[in-house]
Amino acid sequence: MSNPSSDTHGDQEPSSQSRSAGSGIPSGQTFRTRAIHVGNELDPATGAVVPPIHFASTFRQPGAGEWGTYDYSRSGNPTRGNLERTLASLEGGSHALAFSSGMAAIHCVTMLLKSGDHVVAGCDLYGGAHRLLHQICDRSGIQVTLVDLTDPAAVTEAITEKTRLIWAESIGNPRLSIPDLRILSETAHQNGAWLGVDNTFATPALYRPLECGVDIVMHSATKYLGGHSDCLGGTLAVADSDLHQKLYFIQNATGAVMDPMSSFLVSRGLKTLDLRVRAQSQTALEIAQWLQLHPMIKNVIYPGLANHPQYDLASEIFDGGYGAMVTFELNGSIQQTAKVCESTHLFHLAVSLGAVESLIEQPATMSHASYAAEDRKNFGITDGLIRLSVGLESFQDLRDDLDRAIGIAMSNASS
Repeated sequence: MSNPSSDTHGDQEPSSQSRSAGSGIPSGQTFRTRAIHVGNELDPATGAVVPPIHFASTFRQPGAGEWGTYDYSRSGNPTRGNLERTLASLEGGSHALAFSSGMAAIHCVTMLLKSGDHVVAGCDLYGGAHRLLHQICDRSGIQVTLVDLTDPAAVTEAITEKTRLIWAESIGNPRLSIPDLRILSETAHQNGAWLGVDNTFATPALYRPLECGVDIVMHSATKYLGGHSDCLGGTLAVADSDLHQKLYFIQNATGAVMDPMSSFLVSRGLKTLDLRVRAQSQTALEIAQWLQLHPMIKNVIYPGLANHPQYDLASEIFDGGYGAMVTFELNGSIQQTAKVCESTHLFHLAVSLGAVESLIEQPATMSHASYAAEDRKNFGITDGLIRLSVGLESFQDLRDDLDRAIGIAMSNASS
């Protein structure tokens, strides 16, 4: 390994024994098998079937000016590296990087840009990403345009000669819109831009955007990848080694890396990702179908319903389910909407999503509160909108919980 460019620990590039490269497991192995075995090889020292957690912050070097595979835990850690190899394999990429949060991962992508560059992003966008683009990136002179990414003409019209990044979500948050990433990829590359995609809602169990020509795939690992509401993290996956080097340099220089314990917890969560997401997606479909028939519900948004604007696309691209997020509008006031969210027992009133327990929230006052009121209105984030993250409880119990909460909200209004 070459000598680092300064005397600061951990500034060298990854070694040829890349900490995040894909595994040597045969490509014929299925997703579920790779989730269990890639990055989780037997510990050679003990034969343990679960790799040990390496909490060390620094590593003894072979000699002055000689660098081993690991030197300082910001630059690389064996436990984090195991997770990164698993993710690279599951995403169908060459490399992955694990960060301290999903927002840290998105921030790393935006640091590929420079002052004067332009970003086109979706208007069905997570509130934290909206805040980063409009209240942090703008300080560096980066311009942002929000458009409906399901409209290719609108995307083309929004692109300028300074556009360097298109930022999309495979399933939009909170209105669950689904852009055609194949078209977006072609558009981005024809205009000299990268296409980055937040794939948190879909997960690699259902959809692998790198296979559609996407350059960077991001996950809030806090959500489905970890799956148990007990760790915080984010990930990036790429297919291009040069792009990986650029992102790794930024991550190493800025230091927002995932800690060893969180890396272990996400690795453990990945082993059951396929089973969890498919089961949650099935229950979400049943919940959405039931809500469609409820007299107090104005509108239900779910990619697995035939009236969803991108239902045909979703049926084509998703593998084994439509995701476990359901959004619906109550036929009532903002107070009644809040009352529904406050009256459930199994659905916990909380931000976040993707875990084994079901969650409920009001986007206008919670996950998307950072939007200006006018933007929420323009982008369809109404006061009556409710977002569900469907967990692993039974359909019958979740249905009854929602039905009771809706009944309480509506009866309180009429009394």
